[in-house]
Amino acid sequence: MNPASRPDPSPVSLGGHAADNLSFIRQAMERSATFTAVPGVGGCVMGAIALIAALVASWQPTGDRWLLTWLTAAAVAAVVGIGAMAHKARRAGATITSANARRFAAGLAAPFIAGAAITYQLWAVRTFTVMAPAWLLLYGAGLLTGGIFSVPVVRVIGALFMVLGIAAIATPPGWGNLWLAVGFGGLQLGFGVYIARNHGG
Repeated sequence: MNPASRPDPSPVSLGGHAADNLSFIRQAMERSATFTAVPGVGGCVMGAIALIAALVASWQPTGDRWLLTWLTAAAVAAVVGIGAMAHKARRAGATITSANARRFAAGLAAPFIAGAAITYQLWAVRTFTVMAPAWLLLYGAGLLTGGIFSVPVVRVIGALFMVLGIAAIATPPGWGNLWLAVGFGGLQLGFGVYIARNHGG
């Protein structure tokens, strides 16, 4: 066949090819810098645990037993959350000890440690009514800081938890248990469904 009769291939646009490559690299870097194993299904279970805890806590005759109810629920929810996170990470071919996961955990750590210390001190001075707003505010702060390394919805959840914490301050102290149910129960459950549907389970 005469080479002159062959159809010329379409010219390759070097500029367009480079733009495609840069776009792919940028997206890959964004994915690598984001911890995506925040569990949706696990969040739903954690929300359900909190709703049960709120109901049981409302029946307790003393502040100590109210606190014990919530601390027990928090421990169970933490185990569920870490287990669900590890399971989701494994399905995605990652681990919860990756660099991104460590950054996410570091963002959560300081507010959570502060929350534990403040809870102890409030218990020591027998001031239980301040605990609900403190927990909501510090949990929200942890999600906001840790959420820098995760999907944007985590930061939205954190901001809403802080709004609930402020609402708990602005309303009568007896409403604290209700605000905990709304935050750790309803909000966690609702966003758990959202994450499960939109961010891989």
